[in-house]
This record gives sequence, C-alpha cells and structure tokens, in this order.
Amino acid sequence: MKGIPQGRYTKEFRQEAVRLVVEEHIACRQAALQLSLAPSTLTYWVKAYKAGKLGEIGKVQKPLTEVEMELARVKKENSTLKMENEILKKAAAYFARESLPGTRR
Repeated sequence: MKGIPQGRYTKEFRQEAVRLVVEEHIACRQAALQLSLAPSTLTYWVKAYKAGKLGEIGKVQKPLTEVEMELARVKKENSTLKMENEILKKAAAYFARESLPGTRR
C-alpha cells in the first residue's frame, strides 16, 4: 500500500510536486518515484498547472479527516510489518534447516 488511500492528495502536496518538476527541473518520472506517486498523475498535475487549473483538481473530493489519514498510515505500517514478519519466518526456517544433523551444507 502506498501513499494516501483512494488517490487523495492535499493541495499543498500537489503544488510541491509540481514545483519539483517546473522549478527544479526534475523529470516527472523521477519526482513521482521520490513522492511514491504514479508518473501519469504527476504529469496530469503539471499539465493542469500550465493551463492554470491546478487549483481545481480535487475540489469535488471531501478532505481527509485526521482519522482517515491515521488509518492509512497504520494500514501501511501493518503491511510493512507483515512483510518483515514473513521474511523473518523464512530466515528462521532456513537457519533451522542448516543446523539439523545430516543436512547438506
């Protein structure tokens, strides 16, 4: 799970992302990778900025509440912890197998 759920981004986030591309001359793809954002989304924002319509993006969406943002953060952390747990299980099984007598090394 990456970013904010359902593709909701704050106005400030969109402006900063566009600023990276327009003012700092970072490629859309590179800036999108840095921001964990789809390159097509950032390209759309840049086009909207150049047309003077960046402020209109996201007006029909209701803003995220603090609870929704916290839930998104906790879900992301949970998925990361599950992945780390799986890796540790596999590593423990690998080392346990090596320590058994009669197994190949």
